[in-house]
Amino acid sequence: MKNILVSVDFNEQEKAVVDKAYEMGAAFKAKIWLVHIAAPEPDFVGYGVGPQYIREMRASELREEHELLQKYTKKLVDKGVEAEALLVQGATIEMIIKEAEKLKADMIIAGHHEHNFLYKAFMESVSNGIIKKSKIPLLLVPLK
Repeated sequence: MKNILVSVDFNEQEKAVVDKAYEMGAAFKAKIWLVHIAAPEPDFVGYGVGPQYIREMRASELREEHELLQKYTKKLVDKGVEAEALLVQGATIEMIIKEAEKLKADMIIAGHHEHNFLYKAFMESVSNGIIKKSKIPLLLVPLK
């Protein structure tokens, strides 16, 4: 195992996912790719790109997300694991799979939340979407 893609979404339980990534990276001497998929830019056909303050606010959000990714990556590197951070925009499930294939990931690590019936009826969780669409092994870390 040489490359492990880790899906990071900056929730309060993210530490469990990053800790598991460290364990796997250290055990297999694999490179850890911490990947956060940011929401895509909204497309309004026939409209301009929007007011300047909206563009500035979005740019600020992306900078903050990138800084958080860099902090997680530095912690892994400081512990002796090779790691890099990637911030990508797009549809979450599709981009995780695309990045994993591009990086030749041997495994994907993601957090998994248990959801109620209504959520399951109307939404697809990221972990379930990856299970359905990816050919790359997936390690799910249970989150509360």
